[in-house]
Amino acid sequence: MVLKKRETDGLDPERAAALRRLVAAPKFELIPLTSAGAQLEALPPGATVTVTASPSHSLEATLDLAVDAQAMGHAAIPHLSAHMVRDRAHLDDLLHRMRDEGLRRTFVVGGDAKHPGAYRDGLSLLRAIEEAGRPLDEIGVPSYPEGHAEIDDARLLEVLLEKQAYASYMTTQMCFRPDAIVAWIERMRGAGVALPVHIGTPGVAELRKLMAISARIGVADSARYLKKNKRMVGHLLSPGRFGPDALLEGLGPWIGDPAYDIRALHVFTFNQVEATVDWQRRMLAELDAV
Repeated sequence: MVLKKRETDGLDPERAAALRRLVAAPKFELIPLTSAGAQLEALPPGATVTVTASPSHSLEATLDLAVDAQAMGHAAIPHLSAHMVRDRAHLDDLLHRMRDEGLRRTFVVGGDAKHPGAYRDGLSLLRAIEEAGRPLDEIGVPSYPEGHAEIDDARLLEVLLEKQAYASYMTTQMCFRPDAIVAWIERMRGAGVALPVHIGTPGVAELRKLMAISARIGVADSARYLKKNKRMVGHLLSPGRFGPDALLEGLGPWIGDPAYDIRALHVFTFNQVEATVDWQRRMLAELDAV
């Protein structure tokens, strides 16, 4: 499929309405730290919460927070990191617990644990989940508009094409350039990747912190773009803080276009939930005024 680029000339009411739908019902990503339970209290009622899998915590801690989120009336999506699953018996235990707790969705990543278990990457874990009878309704996978620090673009595409057999959608890695995201979607569609896109973006965060994270995950060029383009700093925020307003408005012409199939917003909150929810309310008010 060949997709034609368009120039952004501001948000008309139709584009604003499509963007509003994304901002109104994002996925809020939480890290299972000790303080994460308190962050659940700051979420809007009935929010969708994704819970990361961190090598410094167990997958059981990820599921614990997901269960707590569901008990509070939120929809929870725990991450499963391939490197953190010890073996097939461990995977079976995790899947059985998820079933018993009513956790029907997951997000599968490769992970960066120093001592991986039986599954070397996300694809091998996806295959194992399929072999276990695929006891889940929805599975998300990561994707990389600006590439991966350790995997070349050809291999990323090859793996993403294979993951389509198991996945329900793909969530983009942190990227601050709307043009890069749009160009990447066009390349993916042209290469045969048909998975719906969930746009990954930080919520409200300190620019210094974003620069450090960007360098670690291999998107330093995108972070430098952010630093040079002051308009990318969120509306109504104090100096030195990022909000995703301009990024999302830059994507406005393509949100709602079925060829691009941008379905949802995935917000990396870094456990700054209250500030992120405040941003969400402000942006919804601005979109309502268009």
